[in-house]
Amino acid sequence: MVAPQSPIRLFENRWLEKLTVIAVPTFMVLWAIGLAGVAWTAWGTSSAGFAVLLAVAGLVMWTLTEYALHRFVFHWEPKSAVLRRFVFIMHGNHHAVPNDPLRNLMPPVVSLPVAGLIWVGMLALIGPGGNWLFLGFIGGYAGYDLVHYACHQWPMKGPFARMLKTHHMRHHHLHELGNYAITGMIWDRLFHTRITRNIEA
Repeated sequence: MVAPQSPIRLFENRWLEKLTVIAVPTFMVLWAIGLAGVAWTAWGTSSAGFAVLLAVAGLVMWTLTEYALHRFVFHWEPKSAVLRRFVFIMHGNHHAVPNDPLRNLMPPVVSLPVAGLIWVGMLALIGPGGNWLFLGFIGGYAGYDLVHYACHQWPMKGPFARMLKTHHMRHHHLHELGNYAITGMIWDRLFHTRITRNIEA
């Protein structure tokens, strides 16, 4: 049994600090409403077959984005002290206290504006079909964040769930520079960043 760790305070200002955390029920309600809203907006903008293709493409785009963000942004090691502080606020604090349940999910103050920009970008790129592309992408994101939360907070005893958890725990407990993917594990194989040693998760 892992001993509980004290949460890290990122900001002295209590209002800023509150913006850096989110509980899983709030996350689930927020994204259930958000995904339903995106689906409602997308409805009728493309044929059924094309809509499915766009949504699947968006999901695949998410898995690659997840891998790239984690590898090249979240584990970036800048020389500037200001940028190092930024990386710590963004992700380093999670490695310092990996099982803080209020910081295992991306807070809305980050996820909602970024999601909005991506949605606008996809609409600008391909028109109304961008709604379906975004639905697949943001659905992949919501699923990824819940899987990440589960890896740290829930037992995950089924074979597939256990595989997901073990993959991510190797990233935390064996080598931070590997196993960057959480849901899109294929990318760690393709880019030769997969950690294969056994570890109890």
